[in-house]
Amino acid sequence: MKTKRRAPRARLAAVGVATSCALFVAGCGAANEGGGSGEQQGAGVSGTIAGAGASSQQAAMQAWIAGFGDANPDATVNYDPVGSGGGRSQFVEGGVEFAGSDAYLEDEQLAQAQQRCGGQVIEVPNYVSPIAIVYKLDGVQNLNLAPATIAGIFNGQITTWNDPKIAADNPGVALPASPITPVHRSDESGTTENLTDFLNKAAPDVWTQEADGNWPIQGGEAAQGTSGVVGAVGAGNGTIGYADASQAGDLSKANVKLGDQNVAPTAEAAAKILEESKRVEGRGESSFAFDLNRTASGGAYPIVLVSYLMACPTYPDQEQADVTKQFLNYVVSDAGQQAAAQAAGSAPLSQSLRDQITPAVDRISAGG
Repeated sequence: MKTKRRAPRARLAAVGVATSCALFVAGCGAANEGGGSGEQQGAGVSGTIAGAGASSQQAAMQAWIAGFGDANPDATVNYDPVGSGGGRSQFVEGGVEFAGSDAYLEDEQLAQAQQRCGGQVIEVPNYVSPIAIVYKLDGVQNLNLAPATIAGIFNGQITTWNDPKIAADNPGVALPASPITPVHRSDESGTTENLTDFLNKAAPDVWTQEADGNWPIQGGEAAQGTSGVVGAVGAGNGTIGYADASQAGDLSKANVKLGDQNVAPTAEAAAKILEESKRVEGRGESSFAFDLNRTASGGAYPIVLVSYLMACPTYPDQEQADVTKQFLNYVVSDAGQQAAAQAAGSAPLSQSLRDQITPAVDRISAGG
């Protein structure tokens, strides 16, 4: 039996400062567990690439970089979690080889990216995470909320926990007459954009605002970042907010009531939404941007954040092309998806979706 040499880690750049993956002990450990037993594609490539974008997938990115580095000790992958908008801008301007984004490219940036890439642009989902409706309410450990009820709570129409609409979603549950304190993000975020997109699509009569990364209405309590929302909800009683399910900690998480089903924010349920959603048309064969079906049936959890990796089909440098292709292949592989699930609680992509994505990634090459 051949002994595997312990390879050095590929490095992670955060906010412009190169740091070793060892700094992120939890993320790297999860990557070692998840990436060592599955397939590792393209072992042995060398070179350096840079990426930038969504901070939501930062923990997963640490795991991907560590797992990829195990088999590719001469490859360096840098990632700056500057945010989705910054990552998209850097990518279309040619500043980085790939980008991570909580939203696919809008038409104007898509055209710019196509110009940068010389035609097609690769957009593949790589990170799916359920967004939980988190709450703290003494004596109530299990709560079901219909989309219209969630919308009414966050827009200030439903103000007490024993409101008839909440009671109708939870027959037989003793609900207190105490006030509801909704908590929302104070900063622009993909989490907010995905929640407001869900509310607009699933409860348009109650939530009339369009999807927005900035909280669009007045009222409630505002908190900075996911940790701020989790902290504010946990510090009170009768509080309710929204956060990446993997970061909810000990807070209670509501089920979303869809018809006669109460769907919990699990990774398995979140992954199903891509199976029940359609690709956005007119973007080219290498774009796998999805118009999420926020009212999907069949047990799919509808409040999810889907992040994408964006890359070019061709690069002027052979090493950049090789490393980009094999890194993206590892990210969407079963081993890569399991590493992210262990490190960040994300929902692994289905085999059928990976089978569609992989040929687009495999076409990355060096060209003029």
